[in-house]
Amino acid sequence: MNMVQKITEQIKEIVGDAINKCIEKGILAIEEVPDILVEVPREKTHGDFATNIAMVLTKQAKKNPRAIAQDIVENSDYGGTYVESIEIAGPGFINFRLNNMWLYKTVEIIHNEKQEYGRVDIGEGKKVMVEFVSANPTGPMHMGNARGAALGDTLAAVLDAAGYDVTREFYINDAGNQIEKFGKSLEARYLQLLGQDAELPEGGYQGQDVVEHMQDLISREGDKYLNADSEERQKIFTEYALRKNLEKIKKDLGDFGVNFDIWFSEQSLYDSNEIMDTVELLKDRGYTYELDGAIWFKASLFGVDKDEVLVRSNGIPTYFAGDIAYHRNKFITREYDWVINIWGADHHGHVPRMKGAMEAIGVDPDRLDIIIMQLVRLLRNGEVARMSKRKGQTITLADLIEEVGRDAARFFFNLRSADTHLDFDLDLAVEKSNENPVFYVQYAHARICSILSQIAQEGIAIPAIDSINLTLLKEETEIDLMKKLAELPEEITKAAQTIEPTRITRYVLEVASLFHTFYNSCRVMVDDESLMRARIALIEATRIVIRNVLDLLSVSAPERM
Repeated sequence: MNMVQKITEQIKEIVGDAINKCIEKGILAIEEVPDILVEVPREKTHGDFATNIAMVLTKQAKKNPRAIAQDIVENSDYGGTYVESIEIAGPGFINFRLNNMWLYKTVEIIHNEKQEYGRVDIGEGKKVMVEFVSANPTGPMHMGNARGAALGDTLAAVLDAAGYDVTREFYINDAGNQIEKFGKSLEARYLQLLGQDAELPEGGYQGQDVVEHMQDLISREGDKYLNADSEERQKIFTEYALRKNLEKIKKDLGDFGVNFDIWFSEQSLYDSNEIMDTVELLKDRGYTYELDGAIWFKASLFGVDKDEVLVRSNGIPTYFAGDIAYHRNKFITREYDWVINIWGADHHGHVPRMKGAMEAIGVDPDRLDIIIMQLVRLLRNGEVARMSKRKGQTITLADLIEEVGRDAARFFFNLRSADTHLDFDLDLAVEKSNENPVFYVQYAHARICSILSQIAQEGIAIPAIDSINLTLLKEETEIDLMKKLAELPEEITKAAQTIEPTRITRYVLEVASLFHTFYNSCRVMVDDESLMRARIALIEATRIVIRNVLDLLSVSAPERM
């Protein structure tokens, strides 16, 4: 249950009824009551909830907003609700103060719902696909992929908690120019290892992993392909290396706590002829033209600066054509209601033309959301860390997990919104101090578990939650903590609506901070047995909330540290 939503609805009803009374009495001349916005004020002194409806009505009512607010307050009936008092502030804000019963009810709900607490149903089972990482399978995953993996997987978890039917998908770029260059690079290394004179193709893959693939193949099959047809040889090498790379990508992602439901092959779009079928669809709908032997998409019709090539003059479709076909497959063939892509910053210019392409094939572009993810800088000793200790290459996801662990990596990647650059402090990530955000949150969970363990060892029996006198929780730090616990369902709702999973990371940090403040000011093991039980119920509710959020982040919740 979402108590914040319940309170919000109560206040909207109180205000709406008051406005209607004012209209009936002729106090307010209003033809249409607008939506009533209810928010939590930033300042505690402004009450628990507030609305600006009086200022919204000023133009329509032709009246001073404070006077409108006074009319509303005087005609408000809040008997039988959690509202304790209403007051007017500033230019016409209406502030609501609640009694604490809603907070005690929140603690009961958390105890009863346990791991289900926080889940909502705004998604109503709608099918949503989150496509993320989609790393080029020609090499290991880098930091951009790692950030996308953490953000995408957490977003998918948040959407699932919000009631959507979620699919996680990885798009395997196993076709096109980069695969052709990959095959030529593998062939060159193969020939070189066998003492033949061969050069890497221009713009080819120079990584050590390409050499290692061919060394492995030679150790297994010798010079079996030395005299084979070049095209057939490249195909065999490419299939071999892609399979090995994908196995490594899947393992690294699995170690990172990311498991995809679907691994979708770009090549399958060629094999099924879906790319050319999509081009024909665009032709039939009048969104293409031919120029210099190529087929062009009229992207400029959708506000894009220039038109885009779909099929080159040599008859080979572009990556853009494949991408349109892929999204047509998502929306039309597989019937997803909502598709979310997480792309790197270098794809920023691709967003408007892809939205335009969706409109061209008959899909509402608002059903496609694209999150553009900014770059990551790894810092060590205050300086940019560029090189892997083992291979002298860019640090990979596997390197990062080995150095700081899965928990720290996932938590840190979810600290900042995707549209901001991220400085990842490798030293801080392994530091066991309150400066390390993941340690700070995990320590709060472990501290609660330690208290509960001590209680169990002393044989203190804790009755059912409905027999505990929670009204004894009156201290400011207790109230603040309960208010924050009540916000989890609303945080999940907002994180899903704004496709901003980092909200819940910031939220759990606030929960941990409020718990540590409570712990430092209020002893749990007190002589007053009723108060002790109430505080035990509070810290157990806090533990459940922290655990539930860490589960969404796929970060462990240790019982001791």
